[in-house]
Amino acid sequence: MSEQTKDSGKQPALQVQKLRVQYGGFVAVDDVSFSIFSGEIFGLLGPNGAGKTSTISACEGLLVPAAGSIHIMGIDTAQQPLEARANIGVQLQATSFQQDLHVGEILQLYAGLYGMTMASAQIDTMLADIGLTDQKNKKTSQLSGGQQQRLALATATIHNPPLVLLDEPTTGLDPQSRRHLWERIEAMRDSGRSILLTTHSMEEARSVCDRVAIIDHGKIIETGSPQELIEKYRNDPAVQAASRKGEVTLEDVFIGLTGTEVRKGS
Repeated sequence: MSEQTKDSGKQPALQVQKLRVQYGGFVAVDDVSFSIFSGEIFGLLGPNGAGKTSTISACEGLLVPAAGSIHIMGIDTAQQPLEARANIGVQLQATSFQQDLHVGEILQLYAGLYGMTMASAQIDTMLADIGLTDQKNKKTSQLSGGQQQRLALATATIHNPPLVLLDEPTTGLDPQSRRHLWERIEAMRDSGRSILLTTHSMEEARSVCDRVAIIDHGKIIETGSPQELIEKYRNDPAVQAASRKGEVTLEDVFIGLTGTEVRKGS
């Protein structure tokens, strides 16, 4: 289907066109297109094995598409991969830090990887910003799950990239840690950054995403704001059948469009 956008006159931070990813004879992503604009959180939603991870991996440059194109800040990732990657920050579902390093040392290390130097005062400011002021001299192995995810987000954006890719960043977090990370993601959006977020949480998608795309069997089957999709499919029989308490939710729309079958894989 044709993509709906709210900023068609602007250059997208991320533009994916007719993306095809395959593993041998298996097509994981088939003719996928979408764009993300400045100051927008875009959610990529899908069941296990739908093509989310393959799509975001292609955007990260971790795999080479069989067809299609990806442009980051107008830069073709196939033609200028290093220049394109310099404009992105990536936070994976699980980030493994060197366990014997202290939190402050981790920030210095990641800054160095991007050719940056950070004074002690700059590190203190960053730690205060992510709520880890008292953890500066702790080893990363001593941090809670929520604290590690906050640190991971800080290291992913330490070079101030205009585009941030977040792969299920709140999986396994308690409600307080999840809400805190949502606030961090929204603050990035409000500062003008663009965010591609994959998630299995429909509550998360509705709470933080400006627009979402639902992908299934390698194809995008619908795109729009969470509320637009709810309004569009409110009276769809499959969505009505999925509704448990009468009021249609984004999760009901998701299940109505992708089915009730439990999928294997991630």
